[in-house]
Amino acid sequence: MDTIKSLNKWANAHTYLPLDMVRVALGVFLFFKGINFMSNTEMLMKLFEPVQNFAGSMLVLHYVAPAHLIGGILIAFGLLTRWAIMAQLPILIGAILINFAGEMHINNLLLAISALLICGFFLVYGSGKNSADYYLKMQQ
Repeated sequence: MDTIKSLNKWANAHTYLPLDMVRVALGVFLFFKGINFMSNTEMLMKLFEPVQNFAGSMLVLHYVAPAHLIGGILIAFGLLTRWAIMAQLPILIGAILINFAGEMHINNLLLAISALLICGFFLVYGSGKNSADYYLKMQQ
């Protein structure tokens, strides 16, 4: 708990509006990816063809879209940012691995790698001053 408090203090001392805009853009990107997955279930099933023989593949299909939708909203507003990002990490790592297991799509691979790197940054950095977390903390 002390490390999270020290990370929050460091992030709040070094927060900048462009970083908050990147966080919001990441949340909006993940939200629209969730909408895309829900509207194109055939495409999602096609993406998971390389791993469809593994146990729990149907569970994964039902985890991806809601996690992107809910996580994207939480990240965009800066509410429970680290928890929402931790829910995104397995999806993004899986997106990178699916590119290597199945047909390689360079654009999807670059999007997944960049989203994973940005999520890794905000996992350490937190949500910043312009967020719902900071607002609620200041109301206490």
